[in-house]
Amino acid sequence: MQVVLPRLKKIAAMAEAFDVALAPHCPLGPIALAACLQVDATCYNAFIQEQSMGIHYNEFYSPLDYIKNPEDFAFVDGYVALPKKPGLGVEVNKELVIEENRNPHSWKNPVWRHADGSIAEW
Repeated sequence: MQVVLPRLKKIAAMAEAFDVALAPHCPLGPIALAACLQVDATCYNAFIQEQSMGIHYNEFYSPLDYIKNPEDFAFVDGYVALPKKPGLGVEVNKELVIEENRNPHSWKNPVWRHADGSIAEW
């Protein structure tokens, strides 16, 4: 995170200079979401915050299951408030993280191909 966020902030500033909207993609869970929300709060061109709730690879747990304060990240009518707690505002559910680490997932990034066999993007 220490490297990604300053780069995101620089990208956001360059985009703002050219009147381009910012839409950070955040599929990595509640810590990444909280960090992106902090960047969004400081960027005038933040248009939308992508997140991974309800996505196909979250079969067993939602990203908010991994924190003890999911109410602070509740989306209401498509909006989420800025975190209220110190730092990134995330209270990690360490017990669940430890439990999940005992049986690591085997999820792999899917590879999709076109009819000709060339690789397709998401």
